[in-house]
Amino acid sequence: MAMWDRIKDQAKNLQQTQGGRTPGAPGGHGSGGHGAHGSGSKSSKAQLVGLLKTQLTSLKSELKSGAYRDASMAMCALVAAADGTVDPAERQHVESLILQNDVLQNFPPDQLRQRFNKHADQLSFNFQQGKAAVLQEIAKAAKKPAEARAVVQTGFVIAGADGYVAPAEEQVLREACAALGVSPQEFGL
Repeated sequence: MAMWDRIKDQAKNLQQTQGGRTPGAPGGHGSGGHGAHGSGSKSSKAQLVGLLKTQLTSLKSELKSGAYRDASMAMCALVAAADGTVDPAERQHVESLILQNDVLQNFPPDQLRQRFNKHADQLSFNFQQGKAAVLQEIAKAAKKPAEARAVVQTGFVIAGADGYVAPAEEQVLREACAALGVSPQEFGL
């Protein structure tokens, strides 16, 4: 647990030094808060994604449970479908990110691919029903706080792989935080 506290402090320090929102600060959830992203916000999000990726990699040896695997694949599908659709190119791109992820290499690629595609199919068929099912799968990782945070980190890394976390992706990451009982402020959301 001490390791997670150090990681959390590093992320908090990064947010504060980059001029990001201070955890618990008001704002960002009102009207117009989701569409406007200044260059500082984009830069600090990209740096936060890099830090989260490094932190996640440092926990690789601890993240080998089936609950983490399944919740992470549900999280990745939710991020891919954040805008309500998953087109074939986006599905293929996220699948390749999953298979290249250091931590997810703890699991056989076929298991990851099968679980990701199952959730992506659910979300593509009926986004609202699929989202409810995916959030239930994500919530199963809530029993272990370190794994719960790692699931959110995995989603953040996938969402920010292109250097930008879209407002719709931030929204589904917040919803995943709620399902896991993790404060979205820990991730600058």
